[in-house]
Amino acid sequence: MNTFGREFRVTTFGESHGRAVGAVIDGVPAGLELTEEDIRRELNRRMFCHIPALNPRCEPEDFEILSGVKEQRTQGTPIAIVIWNRRADSSYYNELWMKPRPGHADLAYYLKYGKFYDHRGGGRASGRATAAIVAAGAVAKKVLALLGIEIAGHIVELGGVEIGAGYTFEDVKRCWDKPLPVVDGAALERMLERVRQAAEEGDSIGGGVEVWAAGVPPGLGEPHFGKIKGDIAAAAFSIPGVVAMEWGAGRALARMRGSEANDPIVVRDGRPALATNKAGGVLGGITVGEPIYFRVWFKPTPSVRKPQQTVDLSRMEPAVIQFRGRYDVTIVPKALVALEAITAITLADHVLRAGLIRRDRPLRPAESR
Repeated sequence: MNTFGREFRVTTFGESHGRAVGAVIDGVPAGLELTEEDIRRELNRRMFCHIPALNPRCEPEDFEILSGVKEQRTQGTPIAIVIWNRRADSSYYNELWMKPRPGHADLAYYLKYGKFYDHRGGGRASGRATAAIVAAGAVAKKVLALLGIEIAGHIVELGGVEIGAGYTFEDVKRCWDKPLPVVDGAALERMLERVRQAAEEGDSIGGGVEVWAAGVPPGLGEPHFGKIKGDIAAAAFSIPGVVAMEWGAGRALARMRGSEANDPIVVRDGRPALATNKAGGVLGGITVGEPIYFRVWFKPTPSVRKPQQTVDLSRMEPAVIQFRGRYDVTIVPKALVALEAITAITLADHVLRAGLIRRDRPLRPAESR
């Protein structure tokens, strides 16, 4: 499936070294203010060109909004966004044809689609395809902003280096002014050193990120198979390279007793609330009005310059490959931006499901800004 969502629906298309990648977004109500700058701002956040090891391709995010927007307002019709691939270099991938990279989706795509899949740059399984998700996420964030919902994420682990400092949601938003979005300055320096070291050795590293959604109203999510955690988890695992996820306090809860793990219920501003938020803003799969937060871990980039054992599928014989094309030493920073986007898409879908925003009528002027 290449379509996600029930009311706020996103269909992505395109391959890493094809002419373009893009998204079609359906379900956005008419009258929402949406400009090219809204899309460009999110696409620029995934560039990281100031650290060449993180984005050697450094693709200029040239895009067009093809439909659904007139005079910087949505029309209530499908919004199509295309992002052109300008710097694809497929020359080396001819050597990899029929020699799947260990750890990459090459083998899975061959087993499913045979010789018809596009192996160049990883094709549909490439992290490049997440640019379409980020563009769609920019639209979703504009929808969520109507309700005062903010989404921001940061890196909590990279190359085995973990953050140690405490932080707030405001700290998470501010850390995007740093070379990498890391709240802990000392950890950031060690992470950058791990990136440099892996690049020098021709290897790659993985890591973990945390995403927050603040201002989420209570009541999003449905029992039993429409739980908000389940839908966000399904969305998160659509991002290439995801290997693990934990919600709220996560694994730490499993080591506690119930009396420690439970968040006390209190009255705040005249309504029930949680005194703490180890639950991550969700109980029974339904939001309770507290901030949502969760962590996701990504494996190292499969493409490395070290020799790796594979099979030449054309001969069914052992082979050794040593990647010589461009590759990101770690996918974690770009993947974080995609994870923010897919979270926004999921929440926008649930907001429309709950009727907090109606897709079947234009926004009133006070709502649309």
